[in-house]
Amino acid sequence: MNLPKLTRYLPGWKNAALAVLSAVLLILAFPDFDFWFLAWFGLIPLLFGIVREKESSAKSFVLGWLWGLVFFTGTCWWLTFAPITYAGFPPVVAYLLLICLTAFVGVFPGIFAAISSALLRRFGDVAILAVPFAWVFVEFLRYWLTGNNWNAVGYSQAFGGTAVRVAAVGGLLAASFLVVTCNAIFMVSLRTPRKYYVFVIAVFFFALAAGGGGRDFDLMLTRQGPEVSRVVAIQPNVPMSGLTLEKWNGLRAKHVELAESALATINDRPSTNTTVIFPESPMNFMYEEDQEFREFVHRFAAKNDVNVLFNSAEPDTSNDKYFNSAVLVGKDGKEIAQYDKIYLLPFGESVPAPLQAIVPAFVGSFSYGKEYDLLPLGEAKAGIMICFESHFGEMSREYVRNGADVIIEMTNDGYLGPTPVLRQHLANAVFRAVETNRPVLRVTNVGITAYINERGEVLDAAQTYAEDYRVWSVAKSNGQQTFYVKYGDWFAWLCSIVTIVLFALTLKPRKP
Repeated sequence: MNLPKLTRYLPGWKNAALAVLSAVLLILAFPDFDFWFLAWFGLIPLLFGIVREKESSAKSFVLGWLWGLVFFTGTCWWLTFAPITYAGFPPVVAYLLLICLTAFVGVFPGIFAAISSALLRRFGDVAILAVPFAWVFVEFLRYWLTGNNWNAVGYSQAFGGTAVRVAAVGGLLAASFLVVTCNAIFMVSLRTPRKYYVFVIAVFFFALAAGGGGRDFDLMLTRQGPEVSRVVAIQPNVPMSGLTLEKWNGLRAKHVELAESALATINDRPSTNTTVIFPESPMNFMYEEDQEFREFVHRFAAKNDVNVLFNSAEPDTSNDKYFNSAVLVGKDGKEIAQYDKIYLLPFGESVPAPLQAIVPAFVGSFSYGKEYDLLPLGEAKAGIMICFESHFGEMSREYVRNGADVIIEMTNDGYLGPTPVLRQHLANAVFRAVETNRPVLRVTNVGITAYINERGEVLDAAQTYAEDYRVWSVAKSNGQQTFYVKYGDWFAWLCSIVTIVLFALTLKPRKP
């Protein structure tokens, strides 16, 4: 290896330090630190570094890659929990694998930095105002190439300010755009003669996101009607390992005990349709193939005059695999509906076809569902998201387009421990609620079980790693659809087109 040649592509140490500082500020903006306001200026050090290295797209790429390496390692370290705790990986090996993963994902902010440096060389400092478009383009690119956009910058705003409200118009990436725009305007204010005027504009953007303008966005949101159904959400806190048959039976009985305790609290309410929901968990129910479990569900439903919704491994009759399903059973003991999980967790529930012969799935090799089935909750209709599926805005959007009044998320984050993943995953559901203007009823094994209203407010949350239950009302919506539901990722496509056009202009030779 020729080290002198390699060093030509490395940025200066001061600029590298700026990238690391920026990544740390963004780490602090995400759960569990939750200093969400830091995101509004946390990218400025990175932008300064890119400006200082703008003559070399390669050096700028390394700056962006370094930012990504630090940021994704600092926000996703919890990925090491399961391999260390359940697979017996030595911590050193687990963290080395994590760094390999975050080094790969760091390529995307590296692309952002390289594009930004090219724009700065061609158009000068005014190109800083194009940075938000480039950022959204790269986050959108990461989503489409990897099927994952975990901790996109917009997610930092799930629990603070009102920036989340723009998701009703342009989805998650509209919130990312707003955050990066504020960073860009702050940056311009520090580099232009009229910096004080621009600084005022930057403060206005920050104030808008931090608390102003919320009422205007509220006007875009529809209100729910009267109660037509009730949901009893069970958080059973099932452990991830050590489930002997005796413990399994005891935990199943605990589901019933929690449910009946919840039902006892609503006996004095007007009679209406009630559905008890068991979350995704390691209980591994198999409704179709386990007659004893079918009888158990039938007895419970009939005794308590309720429907029951639960996670189950259901056979795929076209092969020898199973679906990861949500099954709804009625008061009469008959199956009402079944949803088969469409977005399987890569390498957890399914392995991409070219790798299936050499790489096993960690949880199981499931079949992909194909239908966006809606489940009845009295007169209302519900779309189901199982765990990882809450990450996909197009899924909840499709449910609402098909007539869903509410979204139910059934999830189990227990394998990842009492780590920031619990609130990071919750942030996904917050955006799905705002994007669709439909409540998300989050029913989890270990937490965070919560009701998320149409404005993205997290209500009635249960404590994590504790047995608990919640009772919520379900209402029919008035059927109105948000701009995002109607037109999907239009904003991300717009930003992508703008970025590609501007970058193409940098490739044209300058006129003498």
